[in-house]
Amino acid sequence: MPIYEYQCKACGHRLEKLQKIGAAPLTDCPACEATELSRLVSAAGFRLAGGGWYETDFKSGGKKNLAGDGAGSGDKKTSGKAPAKDGAAA
Repeated sequence: MPIYEYQCKACGHRLEKLQKIGAAPLTDCPACEATELSRLVSAAGFRLAGGGWYETDFKSGGKKNLAGDGAGSGDKKTSGKAPAKDGAAA
């Protein structure tokens, strides 16, 4: 469940409330009891940075899909035929 921040427009009181995502926003200020409480937009309390957050961090051996390994990286395979000389078709 996310933690939402609220601020009262009447008295300026700020609070945090742990609520379900689908729960209705609070409207009554616990400090002055006015119906001027509004939900604030704030940054997330965590960042997905460092090891452990990428697809390749949880795979081992040849299961990793790394860029440039030839699997799905756009490398074209040759057919084994030598290129035609003098513009003749093969």
